[in-house]
Formats: sequence, structure tokens, C-alpha cells
Amino acid sequence: MHRLNTFDDDNDVPLFEEPRPRPPRDRTRRPQGSGPRGPGSGSNSLLRLTGLVVLGIAIVFGFVLWVGSCSGQSTQSYTSYIDAMQPLARSSASIGAEFTKALGTPGLTMQSFQADLARWSQREQQNYLAAQRLQPPGPLQGAHAQALATFQLRYAGLERLASTLKVAQQNHLRGGIVAAALASDAQLFSSSDTVWEQLFRLPAKDILTAENVTGVIVPTSRIVSNAAIVSAPQLATFYQRLGTPSTSQGVSGIHGSALVGTNAVDKASGASTSLSTSSTTTVQVGPNLQMNVVFRNSGGFPEVRIPVTIAVKAGSTVLSTQTQTVSQIAVGAQATVSFSNLQVPVQAYSRNQTFISVKIGSVPGETKLDDNAATYPVFFRIAPP
Repeated sequence: MHRLNTFDDDNDVPLFEEPRPRPPRDRTRRPQGSGPRGPGSGSNSLLRLTGLVVLGIAIVFGFVLWVGSCSGQSTQSYTSYIDAMQPLARSSASIGAEFTKALGTPGLTMQSFQADLARWSQREQQNYLAAQRLQPPGPLQGAHAQALATFQLRYAGLERLASTLKVAQQNHLRGGIVAAALASDAQLFSSSDTVWEQLFRLPAKDILTAENVTGVIVPTSRIVSNAAIVSAPQLATFYQRLGTPSTSQGVSGIHGSALVGTNAVDKASGASTSLSTSSTTTVQVGPNLQMNVVFRNSGGFPEVRIPVTIAVKAGSTVLSTQTQTVSQIAVGAQATVSFSNLQVPVQAYSRNQTFISVKIGSVPGETKLDDNAATYPVFFRIAPP
């Protein structure tokens, strides 16, 4: 039953019911102002007002708690989302590392590489589906769409590589034509790296900063670590290898590598000095020094995983050494291996019997080894500032 209320219960009038008969009036008049008023008087009004004030405070306090709760959930949602993206970013980028490793795998065949492509495609598809199930916070939805586009580009690149190789094998296409097509397919990988970095990672970082979300690192995800790997010349060599795989067993034909030369290069000026095996060369050691070792494939087959070692010697004592591995090299092609941060101990300075020694590791089936190594007498000086 609803009532139209005022603060004085003496004035309460019931709604939607018949009026009740009133008791006979007491003819005895009360002295005005004597004694307290009844329960519907001002004291009841004060209680009601107090109740309303308490209720208002409770509502305001509850709203503050609700806002704080929403803020906490918002921060947690950013953190949870980025945490969920971390393994997907790593999984996707690792495909590039495995692709690079495949370039240097002896005995790689068309069949085994096609199987690799199928496996990588499935992983990339799983990354996409897992990312699609995530629910990013509202401000990150645009960046998240670009992360999905990254996975799609990489999946498409893998599928196209597999398709191109299949058609090339079926139609016995030449290496140059196939290499150009493969390089075009692989451009999707480079594009995906740009999309991830410029349209996902950097915008996501800016949004986190704007939302005052700290301690959260937006992951990188780079599938092409070296642009040369997906260049047409490298892919031409790769395609040739798929047709004529080399292994350590049953190698036939001519195989080998030949050292062409070693140069001391000042990275700041670009000045280059060729080292000589017959005369002493002064080498200025500093942060800009880079040693470039050049060698060529002197055999009749592509070669893989060729180690190149440079060492600093004092007499017959090796003072420091560094090694890098060339993943593959085509027939007749040259490769340049650059060594920065050359380790020159103090005892190597101002000595006459100091050398730089370079060696190109032998490849399976190589029999001619006299052109793989050289020793260069040098005089080390500290480069001027």
C-alpha cells in the first residue's frame, strides 16, 4: 500500500481506501504547548532525514569503490592481454629462426623442406586462432587487429613459398625464375615485421603509457632477422641446394672454399686496408675497427655452414679468437664475414711478432686445403680519438 507522506504522520492520508469512521472527539481541550507531540512529529522527521543522508553517503561510497574496482580490473586486463600475447609473439618469431637454420642444414631436400613449411604454417595458424580468442581492452582493439594481420601475413607467406616450390618442381623451372618468385613470397615476412612493429607494438606502448599501465612490456616479434636471407640470390642458392642436397656421406664432385683476402676497415670513414702475408701492416685498433674476411666457393656445388675463424697471435701464442658461420654460399659466389670488436690484448701492442690469422673451415668432400688459410704480420696501434 502506497502512501503520500510528509514529515508529520498526523497528516498521513491513505490512498485508494475508504475513509474510516473517526472516534468521538474529546471535548476536553488540551492546553496548547503542553507535553510532547506524538510519534509522527518532528523527531520522526529528523530520523528520516538522517536515514536519507546515511543512504546518500553509502551510495557515494559504493560508487567510489565501484570506480576503483573498475580501474583495477582495467589495469589487470591490459596486463593479462599482453601476457597472453607474449608466447604467441615468440612462437611466430621462432619460425624465422628455424627458417634461417634450414638454410644451413646439410642434406636438406625438397620433401623435408615442404614438410617444414607445412609444420610452420600450422603453427602460424594456431597463433592466429589463439590471438583471435583474446579479448583486448577497448583502446587496444585497433592494435590487436594489426597483430592478427601479422600472423595472417606470415601464414600467407609460408603457404605461398610451399606453392611456388611445388609448381617449380613440377615444371622443372630454372633457378633464377624460381628465386624471384620465392623472394616475392618472402616479402610478406618483411611486411609482417613492419606491421607488428609500427602498427601493433609501438601503438600498444603508447596506449599503455596513456592509461598509466606500468611494468608491462609489449613483445617484439621479428621473423626476418637478416634481409639477405630472403633475397633473390640467397633463395636461388637455396633452391639449387634443394635439388642437389649435399651431405657428409657419399659426397662426389669438387667441393671447396678459397680465401680471397682480409681487410682492416674503419667503419667511421670507410677506409679499407688490405692485409698482406709478405709485409707488416699497421692496424689501428679502436671502436670503429672491423675486419672483413672474404672467401669464395671454389667448388661445383652450393655449400652450407662454413665456419670462418680469425685469431690474434703473438708469435705462436693465440691471444684471442672469434668464429662466425656462413649459412650457405652458392657456386662461384663470394661471401664477406665481418668481425667487429676485435679482441687485442695489451701485450699485442708495440710488438714485432704479432699476427692476424684467418682460416676458412673445410666443407664435406673438400680435398684442396692450401688456399683456406693465411697469416698476416701486423703492427697494432691504438687508434687516435
